[in-house]
Amino acid sequence: MLAREGAPEGSWLRAERQTSGRGRQGRAWASPPGNLYASTLVRLRPGDPAPPTLALVAAVAVQEVASAFAPDAELRLKWPNDLFAGGRKLAGILLERQGEAVVIGFGVNLAHHPEAMDHPAASFASLTRAAPDPAVFAEALADGFARWLGRWRNEGLAPVRTRWLAVAHPSGTALSTHGPGEQRIEGLFEGLDETGALRLRLPDGTLWVHQAGDVFLI
Repeated sequence: MLAREGAPEGSWLRAERQTSGRGRQGRAWASPPGNLYASTLVRLRPGDPAPPTLALVAAVAVQEVASAFAPDAELRLKWPNDLFAGGRKLAGILLERQGEAVVIGFGVNLAHHPEAMDHPAASFASLTRAAPDPAVFAEALADGFARWLGRWRNEGLAPVRTRWLAVAHPSGTALSTHGPGEQRIEGLFEGLDETGALRLRLPDGTLWVHQAGDVFLI
């Protein structure tokens, strides 16, 4: 709504809790108090890199900030923008485009993490025994995202892609995707192409480039 009403780029909205939170593809998302639920707005400009690559911008920003709050944890990215700690999901990001605006929503498990999920989850409380204050984390994330957004806009995708690869799961990690027609495709992670799409080496040796849809660790 704020995007349609003309809110400026850089606006942030944070909720203490959500009663109808949702994740990718409309999945229900548990949203108890103590975690971070925040959204920001990007206004697309002529000459910007491809809008879908904002997923990588958001991912490197949240990984960088989370690492500062949990310096002893190994925090890795899974394409395009999920943050994992030791194979357990710590944060997720959802992008929605509304005309020339992109709303980026961040969900970070600070004090709590769900137990009944199709993948293991973690929280800062489970990693460090101390959950960051959501307002403090949000302020740091706003600064980090603004910095990476500036690089994306002024330098292009290359530095964002380089950083993403540096903090992603290792090359050769086994992944599965849902391809065309919900076809399940399994392969080994082989980096990103120049547009930020996921590269998978399939069992028969061919290279599969995945541009949209769910990706799962095997």
